[in-house]
This record gives sequence, structure tokens and C-alpha cells, in this order.
Amino acid sequence: MPLKLATAFSGIGAIEQALKRLNIAHKIVFACDNGDILIDVDTDKELLKIKKMNSIEEKRDYVYNLYKDNSRKTNFVEITYKGNYAIENDNFFYDVKLLDGSDFKGNVDLFVGGSPCQSFSIAGARGGFEDTRGTLFYEYVRLVNEIQPEVFIYENVYGVLTHDKGKTWETMQNVFSELGYNFKWEILDARNYGIPQGRRRLFVVGFKNKKYSKKFKFPKPIKLKFTMQDFLLDNCAQGNFKYDNNGNIYLLPGGEIVTKHLSQKLIDYVMSPGTKNFYHEDVQIDLPIARAILSTQGNTHRASVNNYVTTNGNIRALEPRESLRLMGFPDDFVINVSRAQSYKQSGNSIVVDVLMAIVKEIQKAME
Repeated sequence: MPLKLATAFSGIGAIEQALKRLNIAHKIVFACDNGDILIDVDTDKELLKIKKMNSIEEKRDYVYNLYKDNSRKTNFVEITYKGNYAIENDNFFYDVKLLDGSDFKGNVDLFVGGSPCQSFSIAGARGGFEDTRGTLFYEYVRLVNEIQPEVFIYENVYGVLTHDKGKTWETMQNVFSELGYNFKWEILDARNYGIPQGRRRLFVVGFKNKKYSKKFKFPKPIKLKFTMQDFLLDNCAQGNFKYDNNGNIYLLPGGEIVTKHLSQKLIDYVMSPGTKNFYHEDVQIDLPIARAILSTQGNTHRASVNNYVTTNGNIRALEPRESLRLMGFPDDFVINVSRAQSYKQSGNSIVVDVLMAIVKEIQKAME
């Protein structure tokens, strides 16, 4: 039986890539992402209306039309997602706040997602589920509660641990426990799982079955085989970034020259340590381990926060394909949006190889 997968804040499908690279048979029950489009509707009232509708298709189409009627923006995440994955019954939903998880109760094995770090201003030291209402974290855990997946994986920035003097994280832990799930958490860095990028993220893995939770251990770090330079198109041409039958990355020889580069005016800017309002002496390019890939990397940031490399003596930014490689997406991943959108999407994603390592440990725990 294929694993039944569902995701919220789905992005460009990091967990889908992880399962694909691991050769784990799966079907996508649903995905959900609004592509950063905001509409001005009363989501509480709309959700009550949606829950009274008769079918999943009716609910999905209603929300789609709600977005179409209230925004002219295009959901580029949907375009990328559908260009790369086959999704059951076309179940790509536009808004986590307007998704009725009860439609999928008992039909999801693995539920994966993350949410922005938001304050739970009314939550005290012992805040619980209802105290998080109005946040996107509330919507994620609401869906966990309604869907009742066997396992969930939740991801967030590691700064959530100290956010609001630790109250945010304490409340989040209370909520996970309140849902009846047995969970463990850890901070994992992409550079410790095969990807030459410094990217530390919080991962929470929850199990309905306490027995599996007791057996589960987060993956141990592995030795890094590659540098950022190995992933550049200069050294590994388009189509040469691959993975073997075990999901491990390997690179075929041969590169291609990237001709895009920065003007001297932009070089002077990015190589500057900044001003008194933003001053950072760590101005380095051609790093062996990339700085964290940013969703805003398409903008011209200073070299102290973004990644720049040298090709034939010319300084340039990373290409969209290179950013995707540094998130663990192989070259068969289709880029069907603009450069700016691709940069944004890769920066918002989860590193595929970290999820692969977690999934392997989940499998061990459930044997």
C-alpha cells in the first residue's frame, strides 16, 4: 500500500521529493498553499460555511473562486507544484484557514508542514490550543487534530525556541501534547545531512502510537562530501546533478559557464560591510558551505547575508537551479516560473535531504 501523504504550507514539495528519492511509494492526498496571496474575507465565517458543503470538490472549488474573486494575483506555488507532482483528485487547496481537515480523517499516514513564527500574545506560561487561535500555527494543529495522521512532521525556524522569551515554544509544546500525540523535537542543520548549506531548523515529529515515539531517534549527522562549489553549474552542468537508487546525490563530470554577473556598481554594494544601521564585517564570497538560502535571494543583498560566487573572474549571484540544488532538489525538478519566483520558492522550502534522514528514522521506529 502506498503511503498516504498530505501537506500544509506545501511550498514546492520537499517531502514529496524526499519520498521520491527514497523510492517510497506514496500518493498525495492533498496539498495546500496560498502562494503568499492574501484576501480580505472573514475566514471563520467562511470555514463554517465550507464545513456545511457536501463534497471535497465543492469546498475546494469554492475557495478557489473566493481567491479568484478577491485577488488578481497568480498562485505561482500551485503552478510549480502541479508541474512536478501528480496529486489525487486535483486536491490542491488555496488556504489552510479554509481547509476542512475532517474530510481526510483516517486517510493520511504522514502530514507535513510548517508555519511562520507568530506571538501568542494572550497565552500565558501554560497556554494551550485555543490560546493560539488566529495564528497559522493554530491552523496547522487544527488540521492535525481533524485529520488524525499516524505521524506528523512540523518545521520552523530555530529562533522559535527563544521567541517571546520562550513562551511561544512552551505554548507550542503544550498544544502538541494536548492533541494526544507523542512528540520529539530537535534542531537539525542541513550541512550535517549531505547539503553544503548552513541552515538550522526546528523539526518536531509526532506519533499517534506511543510505542513508535519511544523508538524514534533523530538522525545522526553524516560527513559532508560536497562543497557549494561542487553544486555550481560551472562545475556540474544542467542535468548532471542526480541521485542513485538509495536517494544519495551524485554529480556527473562537466560544467557550463554562467554568463550572468554583477555590474561593478552592484559589486561595490554587495562587497561593502554596510552602514551603521546594517554593518557586518563577514563579507565573503565563494564559500565552501553556503549561507542559508533566502526567500529574498533574488534581491541584491550584501555578501554578508547572501551567496555570491566567482565565474571566470566575474562575481555573480546563484542561479535558480543552483539554489534548488542547495535545497536538495535534483535537476529533473521542473522550473516553470520566473527567476524571481523560483528564488522565492527555494528559499521558502525545507531541505529535502534533512527530511529524507528523518523519514528513514521514522521507518525504523515503525518496523
